[in-house]
Amino acid sequence: MIEVVASLSRGPVFLAGEMLECLITFTNPMSHLSTSASSEMLAWASAQIHCQFHASESRVALPSQGAKQDVQAESDTVLISSRGERGQCMLDTPPKILFCDLRLDPGESRTYSYCETVPVDGPPTFRGQSVKYVYKLTIGCQRVNSPIKLLRVPFRVLVLHGIPEPPFPQDEEVAPSNPFLEEEESGRRDSRLLERAMDLLMNNTSRRSPHLFNITNARGKVGKFCIFKTVYRLGEDIIGTFTFSEGDIPCLQYSVTLQSEEEVQPQYQRRPGQPASVTGHARHQEACLHTAASHFSLPVPLNATPGFSTDIVSLRWRLHFEFVTAREPVEPAIVLQNQSEVTVWTGAEHVDVDTFSWDLPIKVLPTNPVLASYVSQFSERGGGYHRCGV
Repeated sequence: MIEVVASLSRGPVFLAGEMLECLITFTNPMSHLSTSASSEMLAWASAQIHCQFHASESRVALPSQGAKQDVQAESDTVLISSRGERGQCMLDTPPKILFCDLRLDPGESRTYSYCETVPVDGPPTFRGQSVKYVYKLTIGCQRVNSPIKLLRVPFRVLVLHGIPEPPFPQDEEVAPSNPFLEEEESGRRDSRLLERAMDLLMNNTSRRSPHLFNITNARGKVGKFCIFKTVYRLGEDIIGTFTFSEGDIPCLQYSVTLQSEEEVQPQYQRRPGQPASVTGHARHQEACLHTAASHFSLPVPLNATPGFSTDIVSLRWRLHFEFVTAREPVEPAIVLQNQSEVTVWTGAEHVDVDTFSWDLPIKVLPTNPVLASYVSQFSERGGGYHRCGV
């Protein structure tokens, strides 16, 4: 048996357009001291990135397609990266051969580096109620006259639109290419892309200016709401303030929920007028009777998917507000200054109330993929190693 171990050197989260590097180690685990130990042989091994798409049959109506044949004969030497996967492969990169005819003596191991640019024309990683977009690196290897064995390494892709192409200096344009410097040059190109992406994110999410909204219902003004921006990165805190002292209608309670709204495009909806799927990510609730001002802070989860849109589905973000107001004025508690005994104020046993809600659209953009790697759902103990036996 040969043991195969794969590890993503930088972590499991990447921006589209970044270079993914995976170290793949093939080991003969038998000890050279064992009397039954012998050399092991692999005919070939290759690796390939692919994006797997799956749609909910109850919510998405896809055009009918002919059945795809993914059954692989034992003697077949062609790597089908999505073989046995749920859904359909919507995007893949050309497979790269790692080696041919590898022989490993007992206790011997060989490590190969697989590098590939994450495709820029695909959707982000997303696990929604209607559709799922899942990225995987599939490593295939085969013994002679044996079935192909597959090792799949899941990773997460963030998509940021609007990254400008890097302007190449004149001296780089005319410089002769050197194949021995390919790895170093790809690293510089990767760092430039990440730097430009972070600059674009900072420019879009650092602009602050007060956005003021009057909170009213059919009976009058309840208060005022202030938020300083409506564009956020993953991992940021959304902070807003309420002022109820200027209102005419008493507010008894409010709640704010950070929600994502997943909507299937009309031409792919299973039923006309199909409602969007709403997912709550964080919630703040507070009783605010006789409160002059209040505030909330909601974190945008690092493992969430930023807003995006494809031909099949779109994902938007919003703040959902709910208010409970009194129909009649509520008398405030009166505390006398010269009162010597302790007084307990008890609220009214019955209050006629009105409820109403309001949605405020916001934008959620990606963040630094290195930061997102810390809480990625694909992170595992031991440095994110994936292994199998051949």
